[in-house]
Amino acid sequence: MLEIAVGTGNPHKLEEIRAILAGLDVRLRSLAELGVGDAALEDRPTLEGNAARKALFAAERTGLLAIADDTGLEVDALGGEPGVLSARWSGPGATYADNNRKLLAALEGVRGPARSATFRCVMAAARPAGDGEPGEDGTRAVLLFTVEGRCRGEIATGPRGEGGFGYDPLFVVEGLGRAFAELAPDEKNRLSHRARALGRLRERLAGLTGPSPPAAPAPPAAPIRLRS
Repeated sequence: MLEIAVGTGNPHKLEEIRAILAGLDVRLRSLAELGVGDAALEDRPTLEGNAARKALFAAERTGLLAIADDTGLEVDALGGEPGVLSARWSGPGATYADNNRKLLAALEGVRGPARSATFRCVMAAARPAGDGEPGEDGTRAVLLFTVEGRCRGEIATGPRGEGGFGYDPLFVVEGLGRAFAELAPDEKNRLSHRARALGRLRERLAGLTGPSPPAAPAPPAAPIRLRS
């Protein structure tokens, strides 16, 4: 079984990632479980940049293959905001409720299709750099790949449902008519942006965790010669 470090300090994300990747022959370990008490600085201007930075940090600090994500809500009427700043849109120490209140205030008076939005999730995978191998982004780790998942919807005029986290009470899934927070966890984990990104990540990881190739057949034994 392959051990993988998950570069997030968010327990809700970790729970979803574990649920979506269930059945893959891996053991997912949080940074806290691996004794890493700090976190990567999320200072890149894109989701791709932050996801890569977190995966590289986790790979370097743990010595394991690592995965990490960065997720953003892009609201059309707000020119793509909050985007890469989604988790901290209301400032340092922002809570989910703070961000949701700010979003509703920003869309006050906006009606209908203008409230459309996209949830984007970028997942990155990285590994520790080998001896003499140059690392990336100031770390001793190498980025393997990034994958992306998207989910379209619109922003509700008020919170709906009791589940999920983040902007889930406000994001109504296109074609479903229900907010993420109104869905059972297994239903959300089949159609969310994170589920779609992790589906692509799962395909890539399967190549690293699949069954070992069969052993090469042993050469035929030399014939035994009897002496007279």
